[in-house]
Amino acid sequence: MKNILVFAIALFTTFAFAQKERTLTLNKETNLIEVVYYHDNGEVSQTGTYTADGKLEGKWLSFDKKGNKTVTAFYKEGKKIGKWVYVIDGKLKEVDYNNNVASL
Repeated sequence: MKNILVFAIALFTTFAFAQKERTLTLNKETNLIEVVYYHDNGEVSQTGTYTADGKLEGKWLSFDKKGNKTVTAFYKEGKKIGKWVYVIDGKLKEVDYNNNVASL
């Protein structure tokens, strides 16, 4: 279990996207690593989960520096799936993904 957490921390350092702060929590029920990334101003930037082997999994949310939701996304074993919702200039745009391939 400790090895998974050490690996996850090393992996998340790579995926920090120039964000300085993040929190990691291992959910023992799902065996997923829950992560919250923060913008430099302290607002939440992204939330989501990773598998123990570092693949994105489940629902991910992205927010701008003012705290407004900009993307709702879904992953399965590191691949984009399902309906993603983007907020662009105050308008919603939906994109369906199947096995990492978008259909508009």
